[in-house]
Amino acid sequence: MTQKERQERSRREILRAAMEEFGTQDYDAVTMDSICGNHGISKGMMYHYYPNKDALFLLCVQVTFQDLRDHIRSNVERLEERGGFEAIKAYFFLREQYFQGHPMEKHVFENALLRPPRHLREQIWTLRAPVRELNHQFIWQVVGRMPLREGLRPEAVMRYLDSVEYSLPHALRQYSAGGDLTDMHTLMEAVGELLDLVLYGVIRQE
Repeated sequence: MTQKERQERSRREILRAAMEEFGTQDYDAVTMDSICGNHGISKGMMYHYYPNKDALFLLCVQVTFQDLRDHIRSNVERLEERGGFEAIKAYFFLREQYFQGHPMEKHVFENALLRPPRHLREQIWTLRAPVRELNHQFIWQVVGRMPLREGLRPEAVMRYLDSVEYSLPHALRQYSAGGDLTDMHTLMEAVGELLDLVLYGVIRQE
């Protein structure tokens, strides 16, 4: 094994250990010592590649965003011809479907967006750019085909739907009231019902 191959293997081992720690615990509960101790990684090797916990957390965030983007991108083309509401519902479902199969990445995602360490917010915002741009491209295409309320600009709708992304995982858990969101049919129904409320509201206009 070459030195480069050994280095790549060491980085993979460290990433796997960090993802398991940050993917099951909140940021504040994880330490460099716990990552090393729980996964048999020497401190010398750890600090050779990563200077601190922040670098490891940001690495996990970056990998999560990249994997999520790749998952959405590989499936998004088949959604673009659907009607506005159905397209948006299917788009959000794609993301939740990814997280159903990647629970550790889901925990990292929620920590990064819902409970970000204050001193890392700007870096997390930058790392999220590829997912944010993909969201904007898709939503812009769909919103352009939707009958918007009079006076409502597409740009405002985009900002609104973008903000929903932050809270959707938590909102789904609350809305389902203990329902089994690991079941794809139940998850799809919950996503559809919640987005129906998000897009159309609850008060009948007189």
